[in-house]
Amino acid sequence: MSTVLVIGGGLIGAGWAGAFAGAGHETVVLDPDPAAAARVEATWLAAHDVMDRLGTLSPDAMLPRHVTRTDDIGKPGFVQEALPESLALKREVLAGLAPCLPAGTPVASSSSSFTADAIGHGLDFSADVLIGHPCNPPYLMPVVEIAGGAATSDEALARARAFYEAMGKTVLELRRPVAGHLVNRLQAALWREAVHLVATGAASLADTERAVTEALAPRWCRVGPNSVFALAGGDRGMGGFLDALGPQFEALWDDLGTPRLDAETCAALVRAYETAPLAPLPEQAADRDQTLPVILSMLASLDAGGAAKD
Repeated sequence: MSTVLVIGGGLIGAGWAGAFAGAGHETVVLDPDPAAAARVEATWLAAHDVMDRLGTLSPDAMLPRHVTRTDDIGKPGFVQEALPESLALKREVLAGLAPCLPAGTPVASSSSSFTADAIGHGLDFSADVLIGHPCNPPYLMPVVEIAGGAATSDEALARARAFYEAMGKTVLELRRPVAGHLVNRLQAALWREAVHLVATGAASLADTERAVTEALAPRWCRVGPNSVFALAGGDRGMGGFLDALGPQFEALWDDLGTPRLDAETCAALVRAYETAPLAPLPEQAADRDQTLPVILSMLASLDAGGAAKD
């Protein structure tokens, strides 16, 4: 067990704290806002329940500790930065923490948009800075994306990978930094077309949601976006698909929407969401936390079954 410092007690920071504490790490959340303590505790209760159902809850799990001063963070062995998406804020806070961090401590940023080089620029410990971006909420979703920069050491990346994998996380490593990393870029591509279809009136928001949850998501649980089409190519796999339907899909790419989130589009999207026959967001969050552990456990058992047969 090692001490983990989470910088920021917002939605992502509190979620990370729940994941780390649930995995048995002594976890300290640094946030000057006294209200963060209640948020961290409430998220811990949700994380404890979810991780217990997932089977990932450590016997050493304990409530994360919220502090408001750097004097109280101790000597962390791993740092997870989860501040708002302000490059200046991230640099300022990390620079202020430099005297508190043991040499070689990995500093992983949850940033969804900035690169490790941008965040670590000007920091004395830039070799220790990397991206450690979770899927939300971190205590539920298994994937963490890591990405280094030109200044990031191989040792920092290796230590971060080992740390996350020891928690049971699936680590995806980008070969080179790209804006939005991997998961968000794929997600953004799909959402862009969903916004286009709803904003132009081509489909209802409810049907657009169901097109994913009932048509795409079930097979995506086991078959990735490239393999879906390789399977459609029959005996020739991807080559057969590209020969048969490559031009049609290229034409479809050219026809995809390129919406802008201007005032009119945003208003249309908000209106469509508010009037869609969907459950209230608190009910959706509760359903997510109750059902995804079942799905993830089932997928894990399928993987284990396949490995046993091999």
